[in-house]
Amino acid sequence: MEPEQHYHFEADLWLYPGAKAAWHFITVPAEISHSLRFFAGQTTGFGSIRVRVRIGESAWETSVFPDKASGCYFLPVKAAVRKAERISTGDRVPVELSTG
Repeated sequence: MEPEQHYHFEADLWLYPGAKAAWHFITVPAEISHSLRFFAGQTTGFGSIRVRVRIGESAWETSVFPDKASGCYFLPVKAAVRKAERISTGDRVPVELSTG
């Protein structure tokens, strides 16, 4: 079992371009993405990594997904969290993310 890793960062919430559904993401910064990849151990389909996330008072479990072009991971942010935390596309969002 890999050791638990904790990360704190701020990044912009963005809408996936051209998506028919309103898929919103936050790009995990490059340095943290590299650390996630290093400590991840076993990944799931498509190289995704299971994580626990907190934005404001909202906490949930999800996966981050690798983006080959940027080398970073994308963190999906579901509608219920966006509504509860009153965040929308373009907002700078403080994120707590942990693995393990």
